[in-house]
Amino acid sequence: MLTNRVNTLSESITMAITALAQELKAEGKDILSFSAGEPDFDTPQVIKDAAIKAIEEGFTKYTAVDGIVEVRQAIADKLKRDNNLEYRLDQIITNNGAKHSLFNLFSATIDHGDEVIIPAPYWVTYPELVKYCGGNVVEIHTDDTSGFKITPQQLRNAITPRTKMLVLTTPSNPTGAVYTKEELLALGDVLKGTDIIIASDEMYEKLTYNGVFTSVASVSDDMFERTVTINGLSKSVAMTGWRFGYMAAANTTLIKATKKLQSQSTSNISSITQKASIAGLDGSADADITLMKEAFIARRDEAAKLFNAIAGLSVVVPDGAFYLFVNIKEVSNDSMEFSKALLAQENVAVVPGVAFGSEGYFRFSFATDIESIHQGIKRIERFVNSRV
Repeated sequence: MLTNRVNTLSESITMAITALAQELKAEGKDILSFSAGEPDFDTPQVIKDAAIKAIEEGFTKYTAVDGIVEVRQAIADKLKRDNNLEYRLDQIITNNGAKHSLFNLFSATIDHGDEVIIPAPYWVTYPELVKYCGGNVVEIHTDDTSGFKITPQQLRNAITPRTKMLVLTTPSNPTGAVYTKEELLALGDVLKGTDIIIASDEMYEKLTYNGVFTSVASVSDDMFERTVTINGLSKSVAMTGWRFGYMAAANTTLIKATKKLQSQSTSNISSITQKASIAGLDGSADADITLMKEAFIARRDEAAKLFNAIAGLSVVVPDGAFYLFVNIKEVSNDSMEFSKALLAQENVAVVPGVAFGSEGYFRFSFATDIESIHQGIKRIERFVNSRV
């Protein structure tokens, strides 16, 4: 009854573990969950006020598929102000979150047999969408020693005549790795003379902690022409449930193709979300972002210190996002078994590294209060000590 496309998909492990943790908590168990990929902060009031105003003014009808002019202009202004990128409005489209952006992009560009290079660890959705579209995933493996970033030589070795796309995520989910301008230029040099598209997922841009964030498309004219910039407001201003993402690309043919696809699937994204998102893009919520960022830095530093004090565990302090990718190789080579046993024995939910294409790790989200972080890591330490 079902298509081969759907049968090849795997359920998101991150979503499954988060749901299981919620179910166990509802049953009365003392669950501490560090699996969720969303900030624990509320959406800033200025954004909620803009949504309420839109509702009260009756802005509840269909809009243009790619988004109202005002929100696309706000995106263009943001990209110019923050990233030194200049896009026309017809080079921008709004989507129902970055996951929708990626689905549309992959659907419009990947044919059967096309190869997509994905550095691992990777966000769980990337390879699943490639497979759904009939493409083949080519993984480039990284680890602690490289700061979880690929090298130009690794990229060069992975390219074949069938390579269609390179997926870059900066800052990374699940590692928090952030590429510097120099590193991006070096990768760009490898791609010169090819038609390879870069899908640059920059969703965690505002949660960068050390140094200046560099947008992939900004480093050179060649990179600008080949890069599709994907971003949104889910992480930066805690709008996960609002479903606001966007794509920007110099290639208007590509944007038109995704617009055509979206016109036959979801049509426009929520009109109310569009109005609210303008306040998240124009700087009105910057003070809220700063407060959230400061809290994440304090949590990151504390959690990393505690993990690195546990015999058998280690973690590279991330430069962005709100995750620690904890190395458990001295304790276990089976991150799925480790994570299941941790949940059963200590009521702590984390995401196994195998879900991100990297065995021997687990992802720990510090997007929660500091007391929960202390208690959770104490339980993890007790669990690790029971296994050695």
